[in-house]
Amino acid sequence: MQTAMLTRCSAIAAVLVLLLIGNGSTPIQKPAGAIALTLPNKADSLKFAVLGDFGTGSTEQYQLAEQMKRVHDIFPYELVTLVGDNLYGSERPQDFKKKFEDPYKPLLDAGVKFYASLGNHDAREQRYYKLFNMDGKLYYSFKPSKQSVRFFALESTYLDPEQVAWFEKELKDSNSEWKIPYFHHPPYSSGDRHGSDTRLREVLEPLFVRYNVSVVLTGHDHFYERMKPQNGIVYFVVGSGGQLRKGNIDKGSGLTAAGNDQDQSFMAAEINGDEMWFNAVSRTGQVFDSGVITRRK
Repeated sequence: MQTAMLTRCSAIAAVLVLLLIGNGSTPIQKPAGAIALTLPNKADSLKFAVLGDFGTGSTEQYQLAEQMKRVHDIFPYELVTLVGDNLYGSERPQDFKKKFEDPYKPLLDAGVKFYASLGNHDAREQRYYKLFNMDGKLYYSFKPSKQSVRFFALESTYLDPEQVAWFEKELKDSNSEWKIPYFHHPPYSSGDRHGSDTRLREVLEPLFVRYNVSVVLTGHDHFYERMKPQNGIVYFVVGSGGQLRKGNIDKGSGLTAAGNDQDQSFMAAEINGDEMWFNAVSRTGQVFDSGVITRRK
């Protein structure tokens, strides 16, 4: 059996459990068995999560959803960006219930909003599903109420010139300090199954560089991977929310800063000013990658 590819990078010790005092952080008492997050948890920060390739209806999906709720209990993120492949197989009303509404019911009941992008397994009609907050659009942007952040959800399966023109205009017109695109197919990935989508990279990366994008969120490959910065930009693959392709990270790619192809996972993140903190959390509640990114200017 291939050994787990688990690496860690953290700006603070991983044993911290959200007990930071001062600088506007919120001290949290650690209950027994609490997840050892290393996020500042500041009062006015933007807190969000990232999830991809999840809608299987499997036991593993439900188990990871439980960890997402455990994290939310101590780190109340307000939204989740979905990087595609939201439902696998049929998409009947009962499938939306089994593969989305039931596993994430505690988060939905707590008021967490899910903002979807579409993957290659997703019917385009998903854009009309109310709980995905796409407002009938295949691609869109939105600005949360906290911090200077704008998210851009792209449809990367059919990246036509009209969408690219829209995206560049949105980037150019936005005065947000953080501009965060998220979509399904990764411009950079060490996946043996899919790997880097160079077609997308050729089109999108010049825009990322030109308009000071600092972070890009993707899925498609069924594991977690954080790339070494490419042209100053940090790319994430968060594609194991329900699916998992064990042993699929090519350790010889030279791209990987951290990765996990041994368990399902999601990412929790926090933006405050010029910094974005992140924790990758596994289905068993382990924080296996963490760190802080300073935005490009």
